[in-house]
Amino acid sequence: MDIRRALPADLPAVAEIYGREAREGHATFDLDPRPMDVWEAKLRDVGDHFLVADDGGVVCGYAMSSPFRPKPAYAHTRETTVYVAPGQQGRGAGRALYDDLLARLADDGVHLVVAAVALPNPGSLALHRSCGFEEVGVMREVGRKQGRWIDVAWWQKVLG
Repeated sequence: MDIRRALPADLPAVAEIYGREAREGHATFDLDPRPMDVWEAKLRDVGDHFLVADDGGVVCGYAMSSPFRPKPAYAHTRETTVYVAPGQQGRGAGRALYDDLLARLADDGVHLVVAAVALPNPGSLALHRSCGFEEVGVMREVGRKQGRWIDVAWWQKVLG
């Protein structure tokens, strides 16, 4: 499996991974897939912090970071996200993506990364724990999707 910077040709696969989660899952609070122009803007804006896991030419996951908040004092804090395609979980893609992304962020002077995990999601919780994140709190019933209230656990990791 190769972890590399996302390319424009990867965006349909990335959009499909995310779109399935928007339609059927609860890891995102989007209810509908994002249009391609949103993914194109993310690729342009995020640059080296938008990665894909490529397994023989097939995108099986992606990771990226984004500004945590737009205020200047948050400049050294980024929010991270990792999605792995259905059927690809448990093969190491999430960990490999996170290892590469966190190294890039540290090299770029990011001090702290945060991640939000919609619950339940034991796989994501285990991934964040194994990557050295610590849970810092849970927001109860913060989102409603598929007829139920969803809690979100917040995790953080100091990079330097």
